[in-house]
Amino acid sequence: MNIADYFPMWNKLTSAQQNILKDTAALRSVKKGTVIHNGSVDCIGLLLIQSGLLRAYILSEDGREVTIYRLLDRDICLFSASCIMPGIQFEVIIEAQKDTVLWIIPAHIYKRLLEQSAPLANYTNEIMASRFSDVMWLIEQVMWKSLDKRLAAFLLEEASLEEVNQLKLTHEIIGNHLGTAREVITRMLHYFQSEGIVKLTRGIVEITDSAKLTALANS
Repeated sequence: MNIADYFPMWNKLTSAQQNILKDTAALRSVKKGTVIHNGSVDCIGLLLIQSGLLRAYILSEDGREVTIYRLLDRDICLFSASCIMPGIQFEVIIEAQKDTVLWIIPAHIYKRLLEQSAPLANYTNEIMASRFSDVMWLIEQVMWKSLDKRLAAFLLEEASLEEVNQLKLTHEIIGNHLGTAREVITRMLHYFQSEGIVKLTRGIVEITDSAKLTALANS
């Protein structure tokens, strides 16, 4: 995979613009748990994920986390370069959820190219609109969807990402993703266990009835 694969409008860039992107993009490997971007004061640039998994989350004043989206292979992260977009101050933290390989295009380089290329600017706006849609979807979920359905959907998503039914997740980590307290997650998981949906052991949530979990998530 090369830089051109991330930009469907690559052929609409000039040769000089293409070369700038290729020459300035730095390939970086980060370990699981590494915080790559920390709020609006941190503007490292555009992140292009080659392999791995990144988690974008926000942090409340009392220290509670909630995941707003996750980034997989071939995804692009714009909030790590929010300083190039006037008026956008989004306190998003980007953390590697798995060992990850990514390209970083410096913010000042990408800003200069945005000013030169309308196709690149349009594509960037599309990505930003998609991310804000993710945020709005999250707000709707938190406001209108009950926790049991959100938890069911999260467990299914995690099982799909990891391609296993035994999930190595603490109740605190799940709470961080869903923006709720560990104790609340513990009570809900014990209810799931009593219904035969999951089996709980220390640090592991095993999905034992995917069909029932899917029905709950979609109900």
